[in-house]
Amino acid sequence: MSLNKREFFKLAGLSLAGISAAPTLKALAGRAAPDPSELAAKRWGMVVNPQVCPEGCRECRKVCDKIHNIPRLENPKHEVKWIWMEPFEHAFPGQENKYVPEAIGKRSVPVLCNHCENPPCVRVCPTKATFKRADGIVMMDYHRCIGCRFCVAACPYGSRSFNWEDPRPLVKELNPEFPTRTKGVVEKCTFCEERLAKGQIPACVEACPKKALTFGDLEDPGSEVRKLLGSRYSIRRKSELGTQPMVYYLV
Repeated sequence: MSLNKREFFKLAGLSLAGISAAPTLKALAGRAAPDPSELAAKRWGMVVNPQVCPEGCRECRKVCDKIHNIPRLENPKHEVKWIWMEPFEHAFPGQENKYVPEAIGKRSVPVLCNHCENPPCVRVCPTKATFKRADGIVMMDYHRCIGCRFCVAACPYGSRSFNWEDPRPLVKELNPEFPTRTKGVVEKCTFCEERLAKGQIPACVEACPKKALTFGDLEDPGSEVRKLLGSRYSIRRKSELGTQPMVYYLV
């Protein structure tokens, strides 16, 4: 069968289109179906009750560090942290006063990424390595991160850590189910999005011995977080900046 020039190029174009589409079609065909047990929400948030948080307890950080392969570094300037404890006056500058109940004002409170409604870190990221999901979780794409640290400078809460050195050799017990990071990459709390995908609540919430941390859908009036916020007065870290933090503290 003979082909004229027009028919030849038309056939060649269809062949090339099929070749280029093959990897995409293969990827789509091999994509795992969503886990039916996955936890979903319109707007994830957390409520912290400092009054029942045991002084000196570090269980939330221990479990977070373990499952997320967070290293322990000797140099405090290179510290990598997702959730940690801060004295009340440091966590809430401008809100401390001598009349704050001692059960709160003299204690340390757990702090983490606030997964803001208006996250400045997302706005400044040049590669979109930092982005916000539809359910409000502010995420990190470690492969897109170029280590510019614009997000670190933009975050008013100190919730982001930069890997000044390769963290992988410093992890004592490696969790193979969570990806390790590399030198020159920023990381932070992600509300345990990998656990939510499997129907599990964040590890810090699950590990708290006094249930000082509560996690749930802020858009659901019947959720436990909404019930707590309706029953007690709450404050948020540096809410005057307009970032709209989604981590609330009961007072």
